[in-house]
Amino acid sequence: MNQPVAPSAIAESAWKAVGVARPHESAELHVLGQATYTDDIPELQGTLHAALGLSSKAHARITAMDLAPVRSALGVVAVYTAADIVGTNDCGPIIHDDPILSAGEVMYVGQPIFIVVADSHDNARRAARKALVTYEELPAIFTPQEAKAAGSYVLPPMQLKRGDYQAAFEGAPRVVKGQLFVGGQEQFYLEGQIAYAVPKEDNGMLVQCSTQHPSEMQHVVAHALGVHSHKVQVECRRMGGGFGGKESQSALWAASAGIAAAKLRRPVKLRADRDDDMLVTGKRHCFFYEYEVGYDDSGKILAAKVDMTLRAGFSADLSGPVATRAVCHFDNTYYLSDVDIRAGCGKTNTQSNTAFRGFGGPQGAIAIEYIIDEIARNLGRDALDIRRLNFYGKAERNVTPYGQEIVDNVIEALTAELEQTSEYRARRQAIEAFNAGSPVLKKGLAFTPLKFGIAFNVTHLNQAGALVHVYVDGSVLVNHGGTEMGQGINTKVMQVVAHELGIDLSHVRATATDTSKVANTSATAASTGADLNGKAAQDAARQIRERLAAYAVKLYGDEDGQPVRFYDNAIHVNGHSVPFAELVQKAYLARVQLWSDGFYATPGLHWDPKTMNGHPFSYYAYGAAVSEVVVDTLTGEWKLLRADALYDAGRSLNPAIDIGQVEGAFIQGMGWLTTEQLWWNAAGKLMTHAPSTYKIPGISDCPEDFRVKLFDNGNVEDSIHRSKAVGEPPLLLPFSVFFAIRDAISAVGGHRVNPPLNAPATSEEILRAVSAVEMAA
Repeated sequence: MNQPVAPSAIAESAWKAVGVARPHESAELHVLGQATYTDDIPELQGTLHAALGLSSKAHARITAMDLAPVRSALGVVAVYTAADIVGTNDCGPIIHDDPILSAGEVMYVGQPIFIVVADSHDNARRAARKALVTYEELPAIFTPQEAKAAGSYVLPPMQLKRGDYQAAFEGAPRVVKGQLFVGGQEQFYLEGQIAYAVPKEDNGMLVQCSTQHPSEMQHVVAHALGVHSHKVQVECRRMGGGFGGKESQSALWAASAGIAAAKLRRPVKLRADRDDDMLVTGKRHCFFYEYEVGYDDSGKILAAKVDMTLRAGFSADLSGPVATRAVCHFDNTYYLSDVDIRAGCGKTNTQSNTAFRGFGGPQGAIAIEYIIDEIARNLGRDALDIRRLNFYGKAERNVTPYGQEIVDNVIEALTAELEQTSEYRARRQAIEAFNAGSPVLKKGLAFTPLKFGIAFNVTHLNQAGALVHVYVDGSVLVNHGGTEMGQGINTKVMQVVAHELGIDLSHVRATATDTSKVANTSATAASTGADLNGKAAQDAARQIRERLAAYAVKLYGDEDGQPVRFYDNAIHVNGHSVPFAELVQKAYLARVQLWSDGFYATPGLHWDPKTMNGHPFSYYAYGAAVSEVVVDTLTGEWKLLRADALYDAGRSLNPAIDIGQVEGAFIQGMGWLTTEQLWWNAAGKLMTHAPSTYKIPGISDCPEDFRVKLFDNGNVEDSIHRSKAVGEPPLLLPFSVFFAIRDAISAVGGHRVNPPLNAPATSEEILRAVSAVEMAA
């Protein structure tokens, strides 16, 4: 029994479970259509279906509401209003200003005012439209510009200052001033908002829903039902996309299903139709900017001031943290010595805007990129050279306006690599030659960098928990607080656990996120999912590993204090190579604990929201992209010809998944800046509320030549295996598409005029900019 056995066929140095490309853990299920989403869960006998009755006015008092036609409609079982909510009528994530159901005053077209429950989804939706509601209309505000003019805000405006902006601005040799509008964006997840609430014994409630934040759903449902949180269990196996739209705004749907199920003591499913989903839920915040910047004759920025007004919508939701991140990302990759950065969350009678991939970071960074683009054109210089001139340094010029020292700056090296691999300079010359001989079609080229801070703005949210179970047959089950929305968090966490225990990935399985397993979890957001939950799972697996190692030493002896090694599905100790499953079986018989919980809290973070100063980010992710477009100046049509992207994922946990995330973020961000236009009519109704009127990019919009590569760079911080987040930062890469379009338009006037191009750069917007350049040239 104690004789040495043949060593493993694979050397320890050659074996690893992280840092290698592995398929998504549910890839086969996705392809076969066997992956279970909330709407695929078999319905229990007696399941009813709910729909929401929505306001038809942007701002009004409800003076009368006749629901008799709703109650008498085919298949209707019950109708509930705000008066039927026994607990708290609120689903606001931070400030309690967001009712589940309007209690008399409606604040936007599409606001829920009642719940109808029927025997089928179709009957519930048809009945919801039969209500007879009388309104007394009130004044309404729709745009951030109107909100700023009226002093209408959901939160007090914020300001970040460093140095003496005014003195630096007055002393600057050159000045650029202007305005910019960047529109919002619908999350357009493939799977819409949905919740399935099942009553349990002793007033318990199981809510299975598509959410990025199960713990928040647990709290909202418990408060709405007037019960303690331990009565409510929330479970999410996977989402068909989230992009931030299911961080806080899945609460309305979970609470409504829970309220109806508790009243009727029957299971209730609430699945939003796509039109209703888009009318009810918030989107990415649109931003209106007013800026003035002083710079010298070389293009170096000496003073920068920007006033950003967000369209928050009717309630605060997550607008405060979004605005904070925008303020902290205005600098992007550039050192700004003297700044005055302001942000106001404008209160408007529209959907309450919420989280969206990037969470304000893209909106903050695009403003400084727009400014640098103008400075370069004013000086007749290549914008890449102006960007380089203003980059953060390493030993100096390396402290952000909010006081965090940058210790991991790789933007210059990354820029140099992409400049060379993308053939930027040669292509610039070729495009100039093309444009000189092409009066209608104009090509444009742009190089844009990014720096993105990783961590939640709110320090206490940077924590996570996990459970790891090792079964007697050597198989492993992991449960953590992150939610899977297609981004591969489960795959990465499974890889971390497999690596820690020295076993193949096929021996590890991840289960549904469940508030009864890991409590008080943070949302899977802020690009922290793998960082936090990977560390927590590693902590749990390491405890099991240490117990098994100690037991192995008892059995096989100690090799002069050498560590017990776990790799290639075996434990290697004192000349013995013992199969993992064999040692686990022996450990169980010896009563060694084979399960453990793990916890992780990101160290070193602090933030003062009053002074807007501190160390809010654990580290920064970097990247850059080069895009080449061709624009038809007669029609405004355009095409992306080639895109090169280089992204800093640190020591990637899974390069295949990370490259996929970069590609997806690039196209999604391109859609935000070019085709995805949100349009409200004069009465405040969102008219782009379906795939027929809201245009996300299609496969034909992807460039035929799309080159994505990960930058070789280990994280200086002790992140999980020195990897870096890859969820949100790459969404800034398609800035290069927007500025390439602007470059092409600029060619119409010989690059002597700054095109007044707003986002999204639709064909109509492009034609307006072309006309402006032609008139000014």
